[in-house]
Amino acid sequence: MNLASKKIIIIAAPSGSGKTSVVRHLLHVMPDQLAFSISAATRSPRNNEKDGVDYYFISVAAFEEKIAQDAFVEWEMVYEGKYYGTLKAETERIWASGRFPLLDVDVQGGLHVQKKFPGQTLSLFIEPPSIEELEKRLRKRGTETEESLQARVNKAAYELTFKHQFDHVILNDQLSRACTEAENIIRNFLRNA
Repeated sequence: MNLASKKIIIIAAPSGSGKTSVVRHLLHVMPDQLAFSISAATRSPRNNEKDGVDYYFISVAAFEEKIAQDAFVEWEMVYEGKYYGTLKAETERIWASGRFPLLDVDVQGGLHVQKKFPGQTLSLFIEPPSIEELEKRLRKRGTETEESLQARVNKAAYELTFKHQFDHVILNDQLSRACTEAENIIRNFLRNA
């Protein structure tokens, strides 16, 4: 795959916006074109998450070693002591398969990838209907302490201020509509790839 056709699809959103649901839809309806870019993370897996499928779960020391080796397309300390990042080897693996990497990343990670690959990215920001609705969604997950939930809500409010730096903002007030909108935007982008 030549450089001009090495496109990257970025899906970014505050935690709880429905980003993962949109990504799952896209991978289901576009399996010949898109492949999930598995991020590296230093947090522990949640109940149903599998290493090498949902994330590459690695230690902080191993993550920091990869930073030193310049092994990441992008990386962030998203929460205190918790790193997330996109490995260069992961995007190369997907391009080698003849598909395009679909990155499910935090907002700052999405902005970094856009800057690093000008002209090669399509970035979608998934916006929750409101901060109150986002907080409800996070509470429903049941995976957060009150302290971590408030940290996520505060971070989400901050991240929303960056939405206009993305190519498209998709309001996720109805999941099926948000999924269809994302699919249409990506199909149009890849038609011109």
